[in-house]
Parts: sequence; C-alpha cells; structure tokens
Amino acid sequence: MQVITDAVAVGNQNSQERVSASIALARLKVQRSKTALAAAPEKSPSSIYSSLPPTAAVPFQMPQFPTGPIKGTELVELHKRLKRLQNGSDIRGIAVAGIPNEPVTLTPGVVFFIGQAFASWLKDTSDGRLVVSIGSDPRISGPLVQAALIAGLASAGAEVHTFGLATTPCMFYSIIDTAQYAGAIMITASHMPFNSNGLKFFTAEGGLKKGDITEILQRATLACAEAAVLLGEPLSEGAHLTRAALQVSPEQVKQVDYLPKYAAALRDMIKKGVNRKDSYHLPLAGFKIVVDAGNGSGGFYAEQVLAPLGADTAGSRYLDPDGTFPNHIPNPEHPSAMASGAEAVLGAKADMGIVFDTDVDRSAIVDRYGKEINSNRFIALMAAVVLREHPGSTIVTDSVTSNGLGDFITKLGGKHCRFKRGYKNVISKGVSLNREGVETHLMMETSGHGAVKENNFLDDGAYMATKVVIELVRRQLSGGGDLRDLLADLKEPLESREYRIRISGPNFKEDGAKVLDAFHAWISAGGPGPHWKLDPINHEGWRVNVDEGDSRSGWLLLRQSLHDPLLVLNVESEVQGGVRASTQSVLDFLLKECSTLPLDVSSLQA
Repeated sequence: MQVITDAVAVGNQNSQERVSASIALARLKVQRSKTALAAAPEKSPSSIYSSLPPTAAVPFQMPQFPTGPIKGTELVELHKRLKRLQNGSDIRGIAVAGIPNEPVTLTPGVVFFIGQAFASWLKDTSDGRLVVSIGSDPRISGPLVQAALIAGLASAGAEVHTFGLATTPCMFYSIIDTAQYAGAIMITASHMPFNSNGLKFFTAEGGLKKGDITEILQRATLACAEAAVLLGEPLSEGAHLTRAALQVSPEQVKQVDYLPKYAAALRDMIKKGVNRKDSYHLPLAGFKIVVDAGNGSGGFYAEQVLAPLGADTAGSRYLDPDGTFPNHIPNPEHPSAMASGAEAVLGAKADMGIVFDTDVDRSAIVDRYGKEINSNRFIALMAAVVLREHPGSTIVTDSVTSNGLGDFITKLGGKHCRFKRGYKNVISKGVSLNREGVETHLMMETSGHGAVKENNFLDDGAYMATKVVIELVRRQLSGGGDLRDLLADLKEPLESREYRIRISGPNFKEDGAKVLDAFHAWISAGGPGPHWKLDPINHEGWRVNVDEGDSRSGWLLLRQSLHDPLLVLNVESEVQGGVRASTQSVLDFLLKECSTLPLDVSSLQA
C-alpha cells in the first residue's frame, strides 16, 4: 500500500465566480473551436504552477506536537476545522496546493480519520460483514486521497474494494446490485476546479444525510484527538498514517473492475426500453449519439453503453479522463459545457448529444438542431416522459423553476410541487410524498440533478440520459417525431437573470433573515405596486408574481443561499426590460430598508 506523507487540501467554492477565477489561474480555459485547440499549447499540471506568481518565503516555525490526547479548546478548534469541510451531505475541500488564497485543507490525515469514522459509524448502524466500496473521478489528487481513505477504513476493521475510475451513481448501484457492501464512498468534488476534492457517502438507504455527516465528523474529531495527530502537519500525519498503513492486511484490500457491470445494466435498460423487434441486441443501430464528458468520468457512457448497442459515437468530445479538466468545466449548468456539447452535435450531425458533469450524477441534453436542453427544459422533457408512463404523477422541482414549466406539467395532467433549492431537499421531498401516499415519480432540480422513483430515488445523470435515449429512439422508429416536439408547449421567459448579493461579517445567517423579513413586510404592504403579489406557496425565501400586462407575467425570488454568505435573487420576465425593472425595484428596497446591514448590492447595479 502506498505510504502517505504529503499534504493535500480541501476548500469549498460554490460560486461560479470563484470557480472561474481558479480555473483561469490554472490556465484551464475553455477552448471553443478546433482552431483554438490546435493553436494552444498542451497544458499540464507543471505548466499550471509555472504560471503562478512566486510564493513569498515563510519563516520556519517549529511545530508544537501534542504530547497526549488533544483536549479542551484545542479539541474544539480541531472540530471546527473538520466541520468546515462539510458541504451539506458531502465532504468537500481543497486537495492540491498552488492556487493563491486556497490553502490545502483536505490533507491525508483528514481523509484518514474521516474514513475511520465512517467505518465506525457503519459498524453501529448496519449488521453483517463490514465491506466498503470506493471509487474516484479522475482528479489528480484522487490516488493520494484514496490511499489515505483505504488506510482509515481498514484501520477500523473494514474490508475495502477499490473500483478505480467510477461515477457517483455507480457507487450506490454497487450496494443495491451486489448486496455485499455495507457502504460506498465516491471521491469527487463534482464540477469544482481541479484542486478541489471531496467525499460522497452511501448506504443501502441512499446518500447520507446532513446529520449523518455531522456525526461522522464528530467521530473523526475524537479519533484524531485520541491519536494526538496534528492535522496539516506532514510529520505528524505522515508518521501516524505510515504506521496505520503498515498494519493493513493485504486481504483487506481488493481491486474490483466494477464500472463495466454498471454499464451493462444501462445497456440492458436500453434494450428492454426500446424493444426493437428487428434488432433487439443492437437497438441503437442507425443512430448517431455524441457525448461530451468534459474529461470527467462520463466517457464510459459512449464507449461502454452506446457503442456496444450499435450507436455511432464519432464526434464525441473529451472522453479521456484528465483531472486537470483542460477543455471546459464539466458542468451541465455552465455555458461553456453546453456550447461544447452543441458544437459536437452540429459538427457530427448527430441525432442528440449528452453532456455530463465530472462524476456523472448530473447530465443535460442537446437535440439534433443544437438546442440545449438543460435546466427548465430538461425537467420538462423528463416530465413528458414520466407523465406518459405514470399519468397524474406529482413532479417535485426546486424553487427557481419558471412559471411556464408549472403550466407545462399541469397541461400534461401532472401536479407540480415547487420546493426548495438543493437536490437533496428535492429528492427527500419526493420520498416523503410517496410515503404519504402521493405518487411522485420524478424529482428534479434545475442544476441537472434528477431522480426517478423506479431508480431508487438516486440522482443519476447516466440513468436520466438513458431515459432520453430510449425516448428518442422509440419516437424515431415509430415516426413520432423527435425531442423538440415534446417541448413544443413549453413557454419560456423572454429574459432571465440570477444575482448574488454578498453578506459581510460573521452573522450572515441572521442578517440574511432580517433582509427576508423586511422584504416580506414590504411586499405585504404594497411593495412597488399592486402588480407585485406574493406567491401563495413559499418553502424558502419569498417568491413574487409580477403582472406585466397583456396576460404576461414574470416573477422574482429572493432567498438565502444554502451554504454561502449570500442572498440570491432570481428574476424572470416575459417583456423586454422586465428583468431590469424588477431588479431596480429590489435594489431600491435594499438601499432604503436595509441600509444598516452589510450587503454588497453592486451586482444589482451592473
């Protein structure tokens, strides 16, 4: 087993601005044409760092190693350090040094104790043999994180099966498919920059919840404190991890090539779904489908799912795993990813295209005309498919879906439940409704996270894409048109914009709540006029419907970010200049009613 001595790191950057800045510093720029690709020199990790300004010398300080278990205020600080890595129901942070102002926080020691704590938690919450599967996306920090994770799991008595390159849905599937794994861990930071990494955890019940992660981090804190390891100090971490690694029995660690088995299940799904009478085993013969994997884990879908079923996948892009993500951000929400997917479809004259995020728990579609089908459009497309299979089903979405989507679902005979942001919130709401006896077969967020009841409520980008592939092929073979026809009745806004209002200071949660209270009072008192009315259903923040005249309507939603010190304002309009008008009214309110609060409203003034 690899001895773990170096430090790696974690950090949480959720805004597109921070993501774009890190990528720019790392020279991971989007290259949007073949000419640019040919002209640009090949980027490598070494060139990333050679482009950075020199780091100022730091005077050497002798580390103060603990002489016994960590206690008191130092124990509290240790827990705060680990707690900062929690990103809702995941662990996420910076794992590679070199980017200014982004210190390494996900060190091997941190990963070791989290792995040890997960195994300890599994022992207390499950029965039988303690076997855990782990996989990784292609990030350059993946091998080191995996080595530390193996040592931590094994130190607590777990048997570990390593899958190598994997997807997040594949890890959960390994539990329900084989019934031999008590838990699974995916090493990924989703669409975040190359220097980030993280951990996603699963049991047979699905992804762990926020409270589960909180418990695991507390256990990790206590284990680290008892071992008297100084996290972030290579000498302290290295000594402890080396001793632990040397005690791992070779019988505890096994390599398993599992991704092909997951791919086989998707192939079987397509065969049964298409049920092509003249060619059951080659249902995609005659179809051209391209994939843009963004150099993440999604390349397998073209090579192991589509091509073996007869599909022509020539023209697919960035299928090779590359943890520096040199071509574009692997994120179906990002314009560069969708533009690349559209270029691939048009260039190959394909019937459709699929765009995956890094770990393939999200996807988006491009139709044969190069039209991007993500966000509201993707939800509408999936709703059309699901409501034909399950008439009258409830469809759960997040809070920022358009008015047109709700009307679209209603016209198809479905019921729209607009809930909160956060894919876990959306999926959990669907699970809850089903338990209450409300048939709910689709839960989907505008980010591209989507789950269906038939797939164990798992957000699986490959499964959702497979449902669309089946729909396209069946429609084409029966002369029923293509994907564009399914969305003909979806009314889309003329203008749409999202603004982020930063809240300074340590009390951003309380200050954000004060803004929302004042906003509700302002709207209730008449706001900018009678054409603004509060929506009757609000699960987070306050959504306002705006009468824009001539049977046209817009809306806006002011809410607090789930994790960051931000207020988020989403605005949509059906008239030219409508977004600017609504935004100006909100800006005037903030300047007048919230002037004493530490708000940065510059984004609204742009």
